[in-house]
Amino acid sequence: MTIKVIVELQAKPGKRIELNNLLQNVAAKYGPGQSGFLGSTRYEVLDNPDIVVEIADWESAEVRAAAMQEVMASGVYAPLSELLAAPFRATVISQLP
Repeated sequence: MTIKVIVELQAKPGKRIELNNLLQNVAAKYGPGQSGFLGSTRYEVLDNPDIVVEIADWESAEVRAAAMQEVMASGVYAPLSELLAAPFRATVISQLP
């Protein structure tokens, strides 16, 4: 069953563009090669210029969890700590029957 992951990232003030660029680069480099990754789209929050929301589609929660462990271990997301004002929040959802 396919899932969606909604990730909310709060950038430090004035760092949203850098955060978006980092996410875009990671998605371009690792996204197409990730098994089970079906694509993602990033959004801005209209009443808060420091928040980026990414909605990603995956084949399953298990495939996503394995892929995220691999990517996190690679250190590719290490620069996030300098760009985020708070820990990111990821919500994994599936469509109701």
